[in-house]
Amino acid sequence: MKYLSEYRNFEATKKYLDEIHKIATRNWNIMEICGGQTHSLVKNGVLELLPEKVRMIHGPGCPVCVTPLNLIDKAIELLENDVIVCSFGDMIRVPGSKKSLLEAKASGGDLRILYSPIEAVSIAKKNPDKEVVFFAVGFETTAPANALSVLHAEKEGITNYSILASHVLVPPAMEAILDDELCNIDAFLGAGHVCAIMGMQEYYPLVQTYKIPIVITGFEPLDLVQGIYMAVKQLEEGKFELENQYARVVKEYGNKAAINVIKRVFEVGDREWRGIGRIPNSGYIIREEYRKYDAEAKFKVGNITAPENSQCIAGEILRGIKKPNQCSQFGKACTPSNPLGAPMVSSEGACAAYFHFSDNLISS
Repeated sequence: MKYLSEYRNFEATKKYLDEIHKIATRNWNIMEICGGQTHSLVKNGVLELLPEKVRMIHGPGCPVCVTPLNLIDKAIELLENDVIVCSFGDMIRVPGSKKSLLEAKASGGDLRILYSPIEAVSIAKKNPDKEVVFFAVGFETTAPANALSVLHAEKEGITNYSILASHVLVPPAMEAILDDELCNIDAFLGAGHVCAIMGMQEYYPLVQTYKIPIVITGFEPLDLVQGIYMAVKQLEEGKFELENQYARVVKEYGNKAAINVIKRVFEVGDREWRGIGRIPNSGYIIREEYRKYDAEAKFKVGNITAPENSQCIAGEILRGIKKPNQCSQFGKACTPSNPLGAPMVSSEGACAAYFHFSDNLISS
């Protein structure tokens, strides 16, 4: 299969691993932003094959993980008030302050698991006497589809559809991490799928301001090891540049059609990140002209707040300060079947990756 089997080739990957071992003379901390990259690193044993000098730090690029408790509580509030709530499957078991969406469904809520927000628009059309809300969670990658669902509902004259938006943006999160006094990151692997939508332009200022290498990287083992090699090579040579390892997918200016759709429905605003707090200009909010499709405004649930679980160190994990197996609750009080926080249940969560794929880390 073109661009898949080639990037899972062990011999090609091993060549880059050998080169990393040769050129790494100092200790380097490299953060992979995306949770999908984290899972690939752990699942394919890459962390154990890197030299001890090269330490991978897991970042906040798991949209489910960074969705704040209050957003889940808002979705549950809607579900318990006769609203049909539609969601991607990886959100339904994430704990809110008291329960998860799945638990609310078990109590009689009408929760629908979908693959696309357009399906939710169809459900609204077929049920004109019911309000339908799509829980629109994600980074820049899912924003075009969620924006299109709003435009489609408007075109069809569907008034009983809205979205509960929780869109967050990668570059502001990287900036917040770099500004953290505990930050020890020397380089980043950028999220290739995000850049496939948004392009590379937003990353040049980060490179120049913080004098830090950023390598836009894919998700297969060869992608990641090649990206790590490119980052280590820059660090060893004292360089700081933006490089594109994922050139087969990522273009300089991204997908202009998708960007235009996003800008038509959303504007940039402040967002709350689970375990991290409010980051200025770090997410998408619905524009005033489409406010009738904003579930928070429509159902007046914007003021719902929720405290973080004091036993969960998701914030420290998402900021790269600690690794999952450094949590005292990891694999004990917190497991995928009984999660204290989103990183243990999300398909892109670092805790879930460690639990499922890395026995030596679980026992350490």
